[in-house]
Amino acid sequence: MTWSMLIRFADDANNIRFGEPKITEAKELSDLLAMGELYATEYVGDSPLLLSPGTQSFRVKELLGVLQPRDVPIIRCIGLNYMKHIFWRKVKEGGRAPPPYPSVFIKPSTSIAGFQEDIPIPKLAQDDQLDYEGELSIVIGKTGKDIPERDALDYVAGYCSSNDVSARKWQRDPAFAGGVPQWCFSKGFDKFAALGPMIVSPKVVGAADNLRLQTFVNGELRQDSNTNDLLFGVKRIISFVSQGTTLEAGTVIMTGTPAGVAMGMKVPKYLKDGDMVEVEIEHLGRTRNVMSFE
Repeated sequence: MTWSMLIRFADDANNIRFGEPKITEAKELSDLLAMGELYATEYVGDSPLLLSPGTQSFRVKELLGVLQPRDVPIIRCIGLNYMKHIFWRKVKEGGRAPPPYPSVFIKPSTSIAGFQEDIPIPKLAQDDQLDYEGELSIVIGKTGKDIPERDALDYVAGYCSSNDVSARKWQRDPAFAGGVPQWCFSKGFDKFAALGPMIVSPKVVGAADNLRLQTFVNGELRQDSNTNDLLFGVKRIISFVSQGTTLEAGTVIMTGTPAGVAMGMKVPKYLKDGDMVEVEIEHLGRTRNVMSFE
């Protein structure tokens, strides 16, 4: 990718474009947009992964989700991947050790949501166990298989902040999930994977292995960690999930969540109708999504 940061936006004529925002840090994205002073250098093409540099700059009238479901063949997700989170699980559940390999589940592409879209919560998930998971997500830039760790970053288009919305009842309650916790159905509802406002290249953040991650619910800080606490980092994850499996361009990999989710609290603070969840990752920007009970 020739860009360092990529956004999708509407210009003053309401034309939808891709471009590189003229900013030096992520915070400027929302600040300049609010002032009407955000500009971007255009990239030409219909897919965020198949773009050519343009020659013009445009004012950003409206910032849009950079990835749409049609751009993403599948979402691969890693569970139990922050050491402090695993330690909490080990203590609470009695002897659970860190997994020897990345624990993988999937979400469909229909789970993709924009950084400021409302998240529609279906009736079967409107209970007292709706949860958030702030996560670093990887966007795969080119198709590969059996990728060695040493080459993994060559396959990364970039990274974004994200929220792995989760219906815990359908994940863990034996009356609904059965005897073994299941992940795909409970986390795979429409728009249950909110992605941040831009994709940021490894040219900016390398292997994304030292970025502060924070999650807020209605302004209250719930998660505050760093990607340096990941058990399996970006290179290891890409190498592992591509073993014997074609990793297609456009695939999003959600890398797991740190401690601080509602499920882990002594008195869980699960999400309610109208709650706003914000996930901010250093250099990558912030998601802002309202839970909307249908």
